[in-house]
Amino acid sequence: MAGLIKREDIDKVRESTDLKEIVEEYVTLRSAGVGSFKGLCPFHDERTPSFHIRPSVGTYHCFGCDESGDVISFLMNLEHTSFTETVERLAAKAGIELRYEDGGTGPDKHQVGQRQRLLEANKLADEFFHTNLGAPDAEIGRTFLKDRGFTREDASHFGVGYAPQGWDKLLNYLRRKGFNDDELRATGLFSEGNRGLYDRFRGRLTWPIRDMTGSTIGFGARRLHDDDQGPKYLNTPETALYKKSQVLYGLDLAKRDVAKSRQLVVVEGYTDVMAAHLSGITTAVATCGTAFGAEHIKIVRRLISDDGSGGEVIFTFDGDAAGQKAALRAFEEDHRFLARTYVAVEPSGKDPCDVRLEKGDQAVRDLIESRRPLFEFAIRAGLKNHNLNTVEGRTQGLRYAAPIVADIRDSVIRAGYTRELAGWLGMDPGIVTRAVQASQRSGNTPGHQQQGRGSQQDQQSAEGAEQSQRSSFRPDLNDPVSRMEKEALEVVLQQPTQLSAEQWQAFYTSQFKVPAFAAIHSGVMAAGSAGATPTNWVDKVVDEVPQPLASLVAELAVTSLPARTEEDLARYCRDIMNRLFELQITHRKADLMGQLQRLGPDADAETFTRINEELMELEQRRRALRSGR
Repeated sequence: MAGLIKREDIDKVRESTDLKEIVEEYVTLRSAGVGSFKGLCPFHDERTPSFHIRPSVGTYHCFGCDESGDVISFLMNLEHTSFTETVERLAAKAGIELRYEDGGTGPDKHQVGQRQRLLEANKLADEFFHTNLGAPDAEIGRTFLKDRGFTREDASHFGVGYAPQGWDKLLNYLRRKGFNDDELRATGLFSEGNRGLYDRFRGRLTWPIRDMTGSTIGFGARRLHDDDQGPKYLNTPETALYKKSQVLYGLDLAKRDVAKSRQLVVVEGYTDVMAAHLSGITTAVATCGTAFGAEHIKIVRRLISDDGSGGEVIFTFDGDAAGQKAALRAFEEDHRFLARTYVAVEPSGKDPCDVRLEKGDQAVRDLIESRRPLFEFAIRAGLKNHNLNTVEGRTQGLRYAAPIVADIRDSVIRAGYTRELAGWLGMDPGIVTRAVQASQRSGNTPGHQQQGRGSQQDQQSAEGAEQSQRSSFRPDLNDPVSRMEKEALEVVLQQPTQLSAEQWQAFYTSQFKVPAFAAIHSGVMAAGSAGATPTNWVDKVVDEVPQPLASLVAELAVTSLPARTEEDLARYCRDIMNRLFELQITHRKADLMGQLQRLGPDADAETFTRINEELMELEQRRRALRSGR
């Protein structure tokens, strides 16, 4: 068995890994000041960004759920990997050869974690399928792609492959690569019968399904042969890697443009994603054999930075009954977004792939441009189920549509659609307005129906308990001394190189009054004595403070400093430290004045002189600090 990874190698991995680069695989970040960034937290669902990172010190902290740590803990929490697996993954990416205690050389291929083995098997399968797309028996697959307007270069860009016919082609290939049957079962690439394992995908086109880091975690496969009795599309089943409710096909290719434009287009199939991207809609993704649901929304909201200041999600559906049903399912989840939601349906019912094939790239762009609000689509679709030629039908239609209009967040748009609804129903606008207002007062809107009063109270109670627990040891920042000490620790943790040797000496001798900050001050001194470097500075301080204060250290290390430029930052750091030192001088002068007052008439003259000399020296230092601002 290999020993533990050497501590110096772990530190080297941390120093060589860009926290911002890793976090941006999962979260869209915005500047939050010099060297600081923020976004929607990947660890809990939130509406305003409270997740902050400071790459220069390699630390993140969420002010909402209190999650904090470094790049290793970030990936461990999101990917559910062990510490060793995570360090090995980052080391491989950075080209660092790890050393292990007790002379170990690290795990071999039979000792690595299950996740890494599954990733390797899927990667090899991806290469196997893609290579086989050029084989003679894959002509049927190449013809399928050509008939839908895709070239070999297009297929290569999206990783399209071909699973050869036969029961054990991929099976034997992976066995030759050293995978045992238990590992192969766990991949989802194989089925099992009386005679053992056999290839799940046979004689089909394949699309690799990748996570946001670009790692292949599963496949979608399209039937080609007439004698194939399986479903038209067959996906990898649920595995330790592949959770269909948490995966969007094409997101690895789309994520950067999604984050940049704050737009996401949801289409229905793999070829639709290809057609959209090739037509210039590079924000298109698709679900993988399941409806667009709450877990997908969490991913999307983080990427488009869904904080209510913009962003849009556009759904495209076929114009048939199934497409309409899918649109209404999407509308049921609309309340989870702050972004505007739209639907784009081609009048003749064609999907983006067919639109591109028949009318060209511009037609696909026009389709997306023709989007209309999802709530409008839901209203119009629902009204088709009522006979608006009768009083009863119009009344039923109003009862259906009023809650939808009432749930529109923008009051101006809500008023506009109230008038539109009156026209669609052919009813008096006053009656429709009162019905919408009644729905608002009663809370009988789609969003409120999804989140009942009891569940809201439970959630608020849980959040309150969590907040109370987190704040039980937090200092009172209404106290000027507490606030001063907090600001000084923020500077020391975030910008240690801004302090001169003289300032560090003054900081070390400072006396912090607030217990929590005094403990962190001691941790800073211990970390400095242990030879901490700027890149592992915060980690070392965390190691030296009591565990309940670790989160507070992380919070101080990412709190945005009020500076827009490097010059502002340097000035702010200097002023804050000078204020701390001046406060220390004030405290010391008060102590000395108390000693003078307690001296009796027979006090030693030497003691009296010494105290007065120190008071004069302190006053000189105070004036020097003020003149240096």
